[in-house]
Amino acid sequence: MHSFLRLAAAAALSITMAAPGFAREITDAMGTVEVPDEPQRVVVLTNEGTEALLALGVTPVGAVNSWQGDPWWDHIESQMGDAEPVGVESAVNLELVAALEPDLIIGNRQRQEDLYPQLSAIAPTVMSGELRGDWKVNLALYAEALGLSEKGDAVIADYDAKVAGLREKLGNATDEAVSVVRFVPGQIRIYQLDSFSGVLLKDVGFNRPANQNVEDFAIRTGKESIPDMDGDRIFYFTWDEGNGEGEALEQDVLSDPLWQSLSAVKAGKVHGVSDAIWNTAGGVLAADLMLDDIARIYAVE
Repeated sequence: MHSFLRLAAAAALSITMAAPGFAREITDAMGTVEVPDEPQRVVVLTNEGTEALLALGVTPVGAVNSWQGDPWWDHIESQMGDAEPVGVESAVNLELVAALEPDLIIGNRQRQEDLYPQLSAIAPTVMSGELRGDWKVNLALYAEALGLSEKGDAVIADYDAKVAGLREKLGNATDEAVSVVRFVPGQIRIYQLDSFSGVLLKDVGFNRPANQNVEDFAIRTGKESIPDMDGDRIFYFTWDEGNGEGEALEQDVLSDPLWQSLSAVKAGKVHGVSDAIWNTAGGVLAADLMLDDIARIYAVE
């Protein structure tokens, strides 16, 4: 801890000497924070935040490791430049953050509230509130913190335009009630509207089965609820922690006679998709790629 305090003090001195002037106040999940007018060295502490920065044309000097990747998701690796990994969202390495001498830190209350005092001692820290479905709320906050609100509006407008174009191409296909299922070690999740995929599917205009057409996150269950996973079409994805348990559960369910009896399975309307893109990355770049997946699956590219 002493070494961290020394690094934080050194970083604070360096920032005081070299950073842009503090010209703006931002209201975030923790209250009000004064931020540099044009931050130059940004550290970001969520996966979705990293995607937001990249979409805004900002390469962070440091970022939390992608949940999977070495250290970044495949779909962002080429854009990360010389960014340094600083641990995972749930275990940020404060010494690494301080050593990067940031003039702005972007984090999330749900993940890093306990670290807020230490992070704020290193640099002004802007915290979003939640990590659930609507990434656009957080992107707008991050854009404001970076002094890039107009660019943030443009990024969201581009997404909305792509959604509207896809909706038009899909036509009556959005009448399908689409089911979203995730396999994780020891658990199956049936995703509802307040999830990353749920928000996007709602934006596009898809119907959902009644048990998923709820403003909540997910139903956590097991194989006994396979009948509740049915829909006109099923999308599923799998999180595996490297021990094979997630993939084993996926195979166990997909080979189960109950699964084979589902109407979507019988109709050949079941699609395995990327867990990173449809769920875990959680940001604007993943959203764009998820729209591409839907266009490909429905053959409306």
